[in-house]
Amino acid sequence: MTRVLVVDDDPTVREVVAGYLIRAGLLVDQADDGPAALAQAAAEPPDVVVLDLMLPGLEGLEVLRRLRARRGDLPVVLLTARGEEDDRILGLQVGADDYVTKPFSARELVLRVQSILRRTSTAIAPEARPLVDGDLRVDPRARTASRGGIPLALTAREFDLLAHLLGHPERAFTRTDLLREVWGWEFGDESTVTVHVRRLREKVEDDPAAPRRISTVWGVGYRWDPTPAAAIDGMP
Repeated sequence: MTRVLVVDDDPTVREVVAGYLIRAGLLVDQADDGPAALAQAAAEPPDVVVLDLMLPGLEGLEVLRRLRARRGDLPVVLLTARGEEDDRILGLQVGADDYVTKPFSARELVLRVQSILRRTSTAIAPEARPLVDGDLRVDPRARTASRGGIPLALTAREFDLLAHLLGHPERAFTRTDLLREVWGWEFGDESTVTVHVRRLREKVEDDPAAPRRISTVWGVGYRWDPTPAAAIDGMP
């Protein structure tokens, strides 16, 4: 069964979230502070983590960093309170895949978790083929990506975003398009896309400050620009 780790110091929140996830057919572990979360994740590796930012013992962002150090592609959904925008953005920069703002609908949270699990499932269409652009290679079926033969450390959402853009070269997407087509959201904070694009540029661009692959289309959003053939061949 798919395993979800729910981390929150409020027992009521944990129980409500766990109940909804269990009814959705998921196996749920719980932790009430940062050290307990890390211990539980080590003992029973989860498929996705639902993580509150405000935790005793060890703050949520540090838990996120340590989880990422252990497994870079582990999907993490943050629980944040209204007014914690800076922490939420920092969480996305550290590598969170998604977030839900308190007070939240437990049903919405379950949908977010299920969306991530669908994206990270290995049940990819059999006709899916590796995507190649210059020194970049992305395999949607294996969910692996490399640049110059060196594996890229991507979060689940970073991989999804890269595969989506690379699979639709020269097409401009609005942030709303990407929220819907990559995150599976019909609405949400568009800064989520902005932060993920910034992180992705740091991994696939020679100069993230002057991107040549993931271009900003002013007034629209983002576009993947294929590597010119001359650059692939090493010609001037």
